[in-house]
Amino acid sequence: MPTADPAPAPVPARRRGWIAVRAVTLALGVAAFALLLASGPATRSGLWDWRTGLRVFAGAATVGMIAAAAAVVLLAIGFVPRWRSRPWVPLVALCLGLAAMAPPLIFRAQASHVPPIHDITTDAQDPPAFMALLAERDHSPNGSAYAGAQVFDQQRAAYPDIKPAVLPGAPRDTMQRAIDAARSLGWEVVASDAAAGRIEATDRTRWFGFSDDIVVRVRPEGAGSRVDVRSASRVGRSDVGANARRVRKFLAKLA
Repeated sequence: MPTADPAPAPVPARRRGWIAVRAVTLALGVAAFALLLASGPATRSGLWDWRTGLRVFAGAATVGMIAAAAAVVLLAIGFVPRWRSRPWVPLVALCLGLAAMAPPLIFRAQASHVPPIHDITTDAQDPPAFMALLAERDHSPNGSAYAGAQVFDQQRAAYPDIKPAVLPGAPRDTMQRAIDAARSLGWEVVASDAAAGRIEATDRTRWFGFSDDIVVRVRPEGAGSRVDVRSASRVGRSDVGANARRVRKFLAKLA
C-alpha cells in the first residue's frame, strides 16, 4: 500500500527573518535606483516641478546609502558559517545602492566647488539684457534682473577666464558666426536682431531639462567686433557651474 510523502519541514522562524531582511535590502536597492532614474525624466516631462525633482534626486542618494550599508552588513554576516548563503542578493543590492548614490553625491561635490550663483556674464557693468525672453524670465523664480557686483565678484573669483571676445570680423559677419555657433551647440535661437547686434536663445540642462536663457550681444570694436554673452538659469540658486561652461563653449566656438 503506497504511503504519502512526508510533509516538508517548516522553515525556521530565524531563517524566515533572514530571508525577509535580504528581500528588504534588495527592495531598497531597487527603489533607490528607480528614484534616480525617475528624477530627471519626470522633471523634464513636467510630471512634477523642479523642486520635487531635486528632492527625488537627493532621496535616491539617501535610500541608496541605506541599501548599500545593509548590503555590506549582509555580505559580512554571510561569512559566518551558520548564516552562510548565496551572496547574489546583497551584491545586487550593493550595486544598485552605489549606482543610485553616485550621481547625487558627485552633483553635491561639484556644487561645493563653485559659487552659489546662476547668472554669468562677460560684462557686469552693462550686462546684455533679455528682451524677447523677458516675459519668460520675469515669470521664472530667478527673474531677469542682474544681481550686480556681488554676483560678479564671485564669478570673477571662480571663472576669471570668462571675458568678452574681440574678433576681427565686422559685426554683421560676427552675428552670423554667433548664430551658427549657438545652433551647433544645440541652443534654441528664439530671436536674432542683426541691426541691434543681439541674439537670444534657450538651452536645457541634460538630465533635469532646466531651461537656461542666453543673450549674445555683438558691438563694433575698432575694426572688428566685441562679443558679450550672458547665460542665466530660470530656477535654482546655484547652477553648479553650468552657465560658465556654456559661455566658455560658445566663446571657444567663435574663436
